[in-house]
Amino acid sequence: MMRKATFLFAGVLLGALGAVSITHNQLLLGGGSAVAAAPDTYRQLDLFGHVFESIRGNYVESPEESALIQSAIQGMLTSLDPHSSYLTAQEFEDMQVQTSGKFGGLGIEVTMEEGLIKVVSPIDETPAARAGILAGDLIVSIDGEAIQGLNLSEAVDMMRGPVNTPITISVRREGVKKTFDVTIVRDVITILSVRSRQEGNVGYIRVSTFNEQTYDSLETAVEKIESELGVKNIKGYVVDLRNNPGGLLDQAIAVSDAFLDRGEIVSTRGRHAEETRRHNARPGDLAAGKPVIVLVNGGSASASEIVAGALQDHGRATIIGTRSFGKGSVQTILPLGPNGALRLTTARYFTPSGRSIQAKGIDPDIEVIQELPAELAEQLGIEPRGEASLRGHLPGEGADEETEEASGSLAYVPADPKDDKQLNHALDLLRGLQANAAFPPDPELVVPN
Repeated sequence: MMRKATFLFAGVLLGALGAVSITHNQLLLGGGSAVAAAPDTYRQLDLFGHVFESIRGNYVESPEESALIQSAIQGMLTSLDPHSSYLTAQEFEDMQVQTSGKFGGLGIEVTMEEGLIKVVSPIDETPAARAGILAGDLIVSIDGEAIQGLNLSEAVDMMRGPVNTPITISVRREGVKKTFDVTIVRDVITILSVRSRQEGNVGYIRVSTFNEQTYDSLETAVEKIESELGVKNIKGYVVDLRNNPGGLLDQAIAVSDAFLDRGEIVSTRGRHAEETRRHNARPGDLAAGKPVIVLVNGGSASASEIVAGALQDHGRATIIGTRSFGKGSVQTILPLGPNGALRLTTARYFTPSGRSIQAKGIDPDIEVIQELPAELAEQLGIEPRGEASLRGHLPGEGADEETEEASGSLAYVPADPKDDKQLNHALDLLRGLQANAAFPPDPELVVPN
C-alpha cells in the first residue's frame, strides 16, 4: 500500500548544491508580527535611494532601472549566505518546472561539447527515443537556428515547449557523412529521479534527485525488485545517494519514512523557537525489514543528508562512503507575484539525534574512499569541497573551526560498477562476504523510538 506523504512543504531551487526549500506565501517573524525597522535602517534606505538616483542621472550611459533594482536585491541576498538569492520570473518558472519532474520536451539528457549540444542519452519511451536519436549525437541547430553561440540553458529552453508541438533538430552523427534533420513532436517528459537494478540477490536503487516523482518512483523500484527476485531471496538494498544534490524536503521525508516504522525524521529550527517543526515517521517499512546500506560522498547534499542522517540515527541503515557535503540549511521560496521570487535561508535542519549537519556533513559509519584516477586528477584538478568551503556560508550550530575545516570529500563515482569500491563494499557486506561491526547497525544503541 502506498504511503505517499502529504506535507505542507513544497518547492525547491535545484542547482549544483541542491538546496532544500519550502514555499510560503509570506515570511512570519516573531509569531507572525512584523518587526519594526530601527531608525538607522530608514537612513540607510535614504542612502540607497540617493545612490540609485545618482546612478540614474549621472552614469555615462542611461542604465536599465529594473536591472539596477534586481542587482541591488540580489546583492542583499547573496551577502547573507551562498544559498539566498533573487529569482527572476523566468528563473522562478524554471524552478517550478524542474521540481515538478515533468515538462513538455523531447526526452534527452544533454551536455555541451565544443559549442554544440551532445546527447548523453535518450530517455526510454520518449519522443526522442522513438525518433531514433542516439547517445553521442550532436545537435547543431534547432528549428533552423544554429546552436553555436548559445549556452546549454538557452538550448534546452528552445527544445522544451508545449506538448504536441513539433520541433526540427539538425543532427550530426559519427559515421554519417551529412547532417540530417529530425522532426519530433514534444510530449510530457518525466524526469527519472530513481533508477534501479538487480545486483545478484541485492536490490540497487539510485536516487539522483528529490523531485515530486521521487517517492512514487522509489516505491515502484522496490516493487519491481521484489517481483523479479522474490521477497525471500532479497539479501537487502543499496540506496545510492552519491552526487545527489538534494531537492524537495517533503520527498526527503517520504523516502526516509519509507524505511522507518516510527520516530522523528528531521526537525527544522529557525530564528524563533516557535518556528521549530518536527516530522515523524508513520508505521510501515517499504523494504520489509531487509538490511539497507546508504552510499554517500562529497556530492551528497541537503535532502540526501536528511535521509542518510535519519536512517543512521535510527540504526535502520549503515552509511558507507565519505563525508557528505554539509548543506543543512532550509531555503524558503517567497513568491513576488509577476516579479519572481526570493529564495531565503530561514532555518537549519537537524537529524533525529539533534545533530546540525550545516557545514559539517554526515560522517559514514564505514569510510570507503573512492580515489580519483590519476589522469582525471591531473586533467580536472578536482579537490574535496564542502559547504564549509563556500564563502559566507552559514555556520553550523555548535560548529567549531576544526570541524568545519574537515568537511567535504571527493564526489567521484566510476562509470563502471566493477571499479566502484564503495558499491562493491556494500554488496559484499549484504552478501556476507565481509564483516564489519557497523553492519548491521544496532537500533538499541542509537536514537530511541
